[in-house]
Amino acid sequence: MDVKSPRSAGCNTQNLMVYVDDVDAHCARARAAGAKVTDEPSMHDYGADHWVDRSYGAVDPEGHMWWFTQRIRG
Repeated sequence: MDVKSPRSAGCNTQNLMVYVDDVDAHCARARAAGAKVTDEPSMHDYGADHWVDRSYGAVDPEGHMWWFTQRIRG
């Protein structure tokens, strides 16, 4: 099987979202480890009948796109 990272293939075909306990601390650690933060941590309110998340987006050194999210209100 021929497997390539997005960086070596020149494109990205997927994203992954992971829930974490402290998105701001996670963002700081990811940035220090070499991730490029593409979307700074921000709140996303989906309305009174739904939930509120705090999320950020990052690309790792091999080009994989990640979204990290903290549930603020469920």
